[in-house]
Amino acid sequence: MLTCIMLDSLQKVFSDQKPEGEALNGVSLLKNERLSFQTALYWSGKNEGSFTVRVEGKLASFVKAYLVKEIPSALPVYEDRDDFYLRDTPGFYPDLLLPLNNSFTLEPEKWRSLWFELDPAGKIKAGEYDIKIIIESEDKILASEVLKAEVINADLPEQTLIHTNWFHTDCLATYYGVKVFSDEYWRITENFVKNAVRHGINMILTPLFTPPLDTKVGGERPTVQLVDVYLNNGEYSFGFDNLKKWIDMCLRCGVEYFEMSHFFTQWGAKNAPKIMAQTDKGEKMIFGWKTMAGGKKYTEFLSIFSVSLRNFLNETGVEERCFFHVSDEPSILQLRTYKARAALIERLFPGSPVIDALSDFKFFKSGAVKTPIPSSNHIEPFIGNVPELWTYYCCGQHREYVSNRFFSMPSLRNRILGLQLYKFDVKGFLQWGHNFWYSQYSIREINPFEESDAGKAFPSGDAYVVYPGEDGKPLNSLRLKVFYDALQDLRALQLLESLIGREKVIAILEEGLETSITFKEYPHEDAWLLNKRARINAEIKKAIG
Repeated sequence: MLTCIMLDSLQKVFSDQKPEGEALNGVSLLKNERLSFQTALYWSGKNEGSFTVRVEGKLASFVKAYLVKEIPSALPVYEDRDDFYLRDTPGFYPDLLLPLNNSFTLEPEKWRSLWFELDPAGKIKAGEYDIKIIIESEDKILASEVLKAEVINADLPEQTLIHTNWFHTDCLATYYGVKVFSDEYWRITENFVKNAVRHGINMILTPLFTPPLDTKVGGERPTVQLVDVYLNNGEYSFGFDNLKKWIDMCLRCGVEYFEMSHFFTQWGAKNAPKIMAQTDKGEKMIFGWKTMAGGKKYTEFLSIFSVSLRNFLNETGVEERCFFHVSDEPSILQLRTYKARAALIERLFPGSPVIDALSDFKFFKSGAVKTPIPSSNHIEPFIGNVPELWTYYCCGQHREYVSNRFFSMPSLRNRILGLQLYKFDVKGFLQWGHNFWYSQYSIREINPFEESDAGKAFPSGDAYVVYPGEDGKPLNSLRLKVFYDALQDLRALQLLESLIGREKVIAILEEGLETSITFKEYPHEDAWLLNKRARINAEIKKAIG
């Protein structure tokens, strides 16, 4: 016997637990919106069963199906977490989406989920449609469910939020065993960039030099610097062929902004990043951990390099799309050092935004940075006090109910961010791990299908949202799909604002709540968020007549 339950995309279906949420009957979406839903399946046969899935209805050709696979987690949570988690024990968590060619297998007496993504891409007329999901075995129908979908006669506006989720090309080269800058490297990288853009990433971390991120002091990550550096007779010159190839590829994929990698090491800007150069004696590292950030040689290098880089970016036509970094996550104890390094970068790249993840308001108040990126649990002092509000989260945002995307968190906690970004008019959002497949400090490579916590360093889900698939193609996580839903929620709210005004939209958003929505406070019920989005769609439909 096969049990089949239609579910929304916020529920996570564990193999050892029957889903507790209500069955899904109907949905609404705008014409160019992507919408995800699930069917939870339970096979009570004695042996493994083989099945096929079929989608019927006028929207069938716009629906893709995936099998949700559980991934092991040795570190699902930190001990000092809050209480808004699904589980806190090591085990298997639903995450990976495996594309289906109709057929799949189910183990007996275990729950599994099929994930469906409806993507009309603006190609269907507004109206009401039935989507029928049929599960068969040996040409016999074992289960079928019907989902009613209303397509509203409106389109989501273009995404205005600047979103970066740090893209690690060294992890691609390492996992697939390809040489950096080989034809295969470029092919694989483009596959992953294209997929990232499809899921709302419009700013890409660009490794001018090998990014000094999550690297053990004294250690190094594989060299991926895009700029060729030449040092002959004490003079520097530069080649930008690979950087030009990178920019062209990214623009071809739909990237809008370029986030230049950090010019100084993480957590304080004490040293220079690893920089390789061709010299009279061959290729060698000319700067790195032994280079003091404020030293004369490195300062002179940056001064010379900045002129060449600015000229190149201007000629390429992307200079106004570029953002620059100083150092990632400096502490207040490093304010003086950071401020000196930031002043240099602002002087070398006048008019270009300098952004960094840092959470102490003193960095902004002191003038060290004009566009700070505070973590979501430290954002309050920045709200209303900075020209452009940005925010980020990483492993540290595991308390106080702030949004995040760990395996062990409910998907509501992932998706709520869209409403929060809208309410506080956030300009940009950053997260550090799109595809970080190393252990902490990049000491060794990991298999993301088997080790999801960077060597028990970060709760599973913090370090990546995509997996390496066959033929150099990415496999997505349900967390990436849910986060994209959050971005679509943001765009729907912006559309409604253009129709009825911001004040009315905020009133609808917070209608019936005892306390206003903040980054730490919001209803913890899936139904509230789903009903709120349905209400937003209904208001859009009403406003457009």
